[in-house]
Amino acid sequence: MSQDKSNGTHPKVAEAFDLMKRGRMDRREFVRIAALLGVSAGTAYALAGVKPAAAADMPFPADDAAAKMGGKIRIGMQVQKMEDPATYSWVQMSNQTRQIVEYLVMTGVDNVTRPMLAEKWTASDDLKTWTFTLRKGVMWHNGEEFTSDHVKWNFERWCDAKTASSNIGLSTFSAITEEVDKGEKDDKGNAKKTRQLIAGSIETPDKNTITLKLSKSVLSVPEDLYNYPTAILHSSFKAPFHQNPIGTGPYRLAELKVGEKCILQRVTKTTDGKDFNYWGGKVYLDEIQYLHYEAENQLAAMQSGQVDAIYEFTSDQMELAKSIPGAQIVPARTAQTNVCRMQVDKKPFDNPKIRKAMQMCLDRAAIKALVYPEGGDVGEDHHVAPLHPEYFALPPLKRDIAGAKALLKEAGAENLEVTIDVGNTEGPWQQQMVEAMRDQMAEAGIKLNLNVMPADKYWEIWDKTVFGATSWTHRPLGTMVLSLAYRKGVPWNESHYNNPDFDAALSDAEATLDVTARKAKMEKVQKIIQGDAVILQSLWRPIYSVAAKKVHGYPAHPTQYHQLNKVWIEA
Repeated sequence: MSQDKSNGTHPKVAEAFDLMKRGRMDRREFVRIAALLGVSAGTAYALAGVKPAAAADMPFPADDAAAKMGGKIRIGMQVQKMEDPATYSWVQMSNQTRQIVEYLVMTGVDNVTRPMLAEKWTASDDLKTWTFTLRKGVMWHNGEEFTSDHVKWNFERWCDAKTASSNIGLSTFSAITEEVDKGEKDDKGNAKKTRQLIAGSIETPDKNTITLKLSKSVLSVPEDLYNYPTAILHSSFKAPFHQNPIGTGPYRLAELKVGEKCILQRVTKTTDGKDFNYWGGKVYLDEIQYLHYEAENQLAAMQSGQVDAIYEFTSDQMELAKSIPGAQIVPARTAQTNVCRMQVDKKPFDNPKIRKAMQMCLDRAAIKALVYPEGGDVGEDHHVAPLHPEYFALPPLKRDIAGAKALLKEAGAENLEVTIDVGNTEGPWQQQMVEAMRDQMAEAGIKLNLNVMPADKYWEIWDKTVFGATSWTHRPLGTMVLSLAYRKGVPWNESHYNNPDFDAALSDAEATLDVTARKAKMEKVQKIIQGDAVILQSLWRPIYSVAAKKVHGYPAHPTQYHQLNKVWIEA
């Protein structure tokens, strides 16, 4: 494969191809990287010589020749608020919104990123300049043409500290922002710095082109743009979204009652009376109904015929799922997890010996076997999953009750009693996991109390509580979630972790193309955060959803994203 850019191929594609041929990168990782660098998914699969998981260069599956137009689907899921997509904190609210507003790109179940509202993109040799060409003819629901100015407005808003979007923690956004001192002080009288957009980092040379000029090399730019708070809003947006939900997607919001139902209907006319021509091809369903059921009740709703599909069920409900006539069980291995994290600047967790002692109490394999006997992976307290391409296998953490007791004695905390807030936001398995931790910690003399809260109440305090059990969704890269959750000062850094060595090691790993070399660099990253005992992470969970026999094309995305364009229902 030539490195000559005259054919439009980025030189790092040739570098990745060479690494694949030499066995330093597997074929599917080559496909992922080639697609990130602007090669079409179909071409990337052909270059790798592997059967495509989803070869279409469109983000949606190909049309089903047997598909029937019309009908509605009823999905059991928590129905949540739709306030501001840039600050969404969980997937369910993004699923309600995802059918209305769309993304520049879409990362599929095969971990390959394809164009969505963008038609294509290119990157400079040093990965610091990224140019996205937008699709022509995309129409907003109000009849306006979709342009680069709309996209620029979204980027500027995401990078505005007042928006408080989690996007700012991703590598792409950290590379177009900078820390500035505006003369403000924090509670301790120290200078309070904030991040703001670097002047000139976003350009729109014409209405179909937007260019990002980054301060550092970033390979994951397209992947970052499918983080669920990166939905592209119309520039007239004012919160709450549900009051004026203008999008480019195939559906409009017809009704929202939080905790009850969210009704979406296919768009046929713009708000100014024009025919709405959807850019993404055929869309089959006339209506999508999200009906509110908590996680533990969704399968019962499916069994009784109240819904046609559900968001998820847990492993202890597997036999019930199998008993439903004609039910299609859709499993997925994921990087979804429950992180019991401590705010490391608050007592008693500002003492690393206490955090380390709690870490040493746990037998994570036993906890996983109790909570998820089928599927899943054991956690290692560093938030990088075995299925992440850059994961480095560290020696397993060993339970050491004697060592934990010794550390507690050194810390003067032999009778330690702490309380953890648990919201069961993804179901009772979260509470079961923490109860198992409680029982194991008791052997070291630690009394762990559980404050079990309603899910919606937990999401109000998840980033404020001193000790909380927070569910984190799947992301395609470990580096992505580490950037979102553990870099200094990012909005989703719920643990208040601040380690310059960790930040520097993470940046070094992110910039490395060679997967073998990147894995080696991730050893340092994972060891730092694991050694600092910031989180207690027992497991990576599998997910299971189910759909009725009459439902075709129901997605099995590891992040549980619902893109329902090609779903159809038999009459």
